[in-house]
Amino acid sequence: MIRNLQPKKIAFISSFLPRKCGIATFTSDLIKNVRTAGGVEFSPSVFAMQSGDEHTYSQPVEFVIRRDVAADYIDAADYLNSKRVDIVSLQHEFGLFGAEAGLYITLLLERIKAPVITTLHTILEKPSPWYFDALMEVCEASETIVVMNERGVDMLMDIYAVPERKIRLIPHGIPDMPFLRASSRRRSLSLSGRKIILTFGLIGRNKGIEVMLKAMPAIVRTHPEVLYIVLGTTHPEVVKNEGYSYREELFQLVEELGLQNHVVFHEKFVSDTELQEFLYASDIYVTPYLYKEQLTSGTLAFAVGTGKAVVSTPYWAAEELLAENRGKLVAFGDSEQMASTVIELLDDDTALSQMQLRAYQYGRAITWPKVGRAYWNLLTHFEQPTMETAVPERYPDIKELQPVMSAGADIDHSMSLSS
Repeated sequence: MIRNLQPKKIAFISSFLPRKCGIATFTSDLIKNVRTAGGVEFSPSVFAMQSGDEHTYSQPVEFVIRRDVAADYIDAADYLNSKRVDIVSLQHEFGLFGAEAGLYITLLLERIKAPVITTLHTILEKPSPWYFDALMEVCEASETIVVMNERGVDMLMDIYAVPERKIRLIPHGIPDMPFLRASSRRRSLSLSGRKIILTFGLIGRNKGIEVMLKAMPAIVRTHPEVLYIVLGTTHPEVVKNEGYSYREELFQLVEELGLQNHVVFHEKFVSDTELQEFLYASDIYVTPYLYKEQLTSGTLAFAVGTGKAVVSTPYWAAEELLAENRGKLVAFGDSEQMASTVIELLDDDTALSQMQLRAYQYGRAITWPKVGRAYWNLLTHFEQPTMETAVPERYPDIKELQPVMSAGADIDHSMSLSS
């Protein structure tokens, strides 16, 4: 019997490529992997949030919402209703939307007829009244709230009194890639003979790159072959507000510390393929962020899933991703501790390799194909999500997103994972 398939019309409200934005990349990856899970039953459309610079979009973008134009939110809601979409997936970050605390998005939410599933990319621990009320309105307008880690679940319940039944935990996805030794990939980047430390992502002052730069002289004295690569361009919003002053300060610091032969700024918004090459070539990934209040990090998840040893400050996302000795945490702003921790890893090849393997095996549980399947199940059966294997009842949507090996399990180094 031939099944008569009815495509599931799902509208995504988010920033979107080619906009240089982490949430734009996330949503692009999400749609690609939900499409793999849903096949011909999945019919996506994107309502792209635009801020300042105009972009040329292609499918699946159908509508552009200018962040600071209130009427656009109302027009978008009317268009959504005319399309008779089955469900709306909202990617929420306060700064994506206009007005104080992004309240313009409520103009859309209060008008649309389709049920809304919202993925929260930021949850504030001590919100001002404006931000508290804004997030509460989004949560109340949503059938389901998706968060990416356990802390997010607890914060929603404890701070915002969101019922547990409305919350689903689905981790940030990462590409599904093979495990490769760094030394085997350096030749392609003309980095043979170097030990590589990497930071990547859009650059701004909150990234704390100066902390790592101040750690480098001590590292270089012990390991003169070390090269620190900062991969990524200045965040577009930072450029609007202060230009390239932070980048220039970093350049100046490199000169003052005499690190010209040990630090490289690769100023480019790279593709996933280019990023993979740099990750494969690196030994250690560092995130010296300055503040704890960061609940998600796609760059950190990417690095962990590639099998990198990670040294990071203890912001919220790092605390959870690097638990069980999957990485090393150092105090905020402590360049001396950053240096000693990196040196400790570079001095001990066995410890470095074991940490890389623990990170990689953990990453197998959160690959994009698995995350895409979890979202597809949620988007199509959001009242009663179904998954195949058992996990605690609290999180029915992530039953297949469990580690495939215990912490002490062996890994077949010859495995090749489909992307």
